[in-house]
Amino acid sequence: MRIRLNYDLSAQNTFRMKVSCACYVEYETVKELEGLNFDRLPKPLLHIGEGSNLLFTGDFPGTVLHSNIEFIKYVDIGFEDVPVMVGAGVAWDHFVAEACRHGLWGAENLSLIPGEVGAAAVQNIGAYGVEVKDILSGVVAFDLQERKKVKFSREECRYGYRDSLFKQPDSKGRYVITSVLFRLSRKPAPRLDYKGIREALEGRDPQTPQEVRDAVIRIRRQKLPDPEEIGSAGSFFKNPVVSREEFGRISPDGSAPHYDLPDGTVKVPAAWMIDRCGLKGTAEGGAAVYEKQPLVIVNQSGAATPQEVLALEQRIINTVRERFGVTLHPEVEHI
Repeated sequence: MRIRLNYDLSAQNTFRMKVSCACYVEYETVKELEGLNFDRLPKPLLHIGEGSNLLFTGDFPGTVLHSNIEFIKYVDIGFEDVPVMVGAGVAWDHFVAEACRHGLWGAENLSLIPGEVGAAAVQNIGAYGVEVKDILSGVVAFDLQERKKVKFSREECRYGYRDSLFKQPDSKGRYVITSVLFRLSRKPAPRLDYKGIREALEGRDPQTPQEVRDAVIRIRRQKLPDPEEIGSAGSFFKNPVVSREEFGRISPDGSAPHYDLPDGTVKVPAAWMIDRCGLKGTAEGGAAVYEKQPLVIVNQSGAATPQEVLALEQRIINTVRERFGVTLHPEVEHI
């Protein structure tokens, strides 16, 4: 276990905001987590993964917790479905790479998404037609309130679009996820609904999950900044879901990219709206809308302040609202 006071968080958030916390605790095992004297730690408590979906808006006055619980255990007894238990501190893309290496289907569309497994289960990350909830069976966590181990089924996690039980006001900050149970499959089940993946596969039917993973990685590297080179928090805004009537107002001829949802509503890409507003490359100080993907705000100077990111965020929201009558909501959590 590692405990540090007045700790610089610049390397613990992919936006590379130059902020600090009163206390930083990094633990290696569930036993170490359970043995912490939480009453003596500066409050509030905040548990983070790789810091890839966060915007620190200033120094954090409490304690930041981080898991180094790293393991991948396959329960492989020869059946079609293969349960896999994964430690919360495992890098998400490492888990996906390992699943593909073993020829297991289910996670390949979620390749190259930054972050860690525990945070992925909190956020219900998604890409190219797949969300974490589609392959997740359950979650093991530590209840900070009751100071005991608890388990949640997928249904109990109450997953929604970039949402879960762990983000709800009555539960947020209460549970620290320590491991996640996934259910992958030996049976080929490629999800190729998104045009970009089919194009990247050049019309071939993939025979292995690795082929889909490779295609997704090519797409993401063409569109998204490498967080090792340019600070960002990935997709900054959620894609708005509107009524069929609203979509008709946004795109009278129906030509705008969109996804029809089972309940009759329509999901419209926020990136398309931002692009149509001519905001690519727009900057506020050191923060800018990424030239290749307008859904991403980048720390282009390496020295952008939280205030500059917030100003750019509000400028985008106001411009899109004026143009389309739709209010964008950030996917990135503001701390």
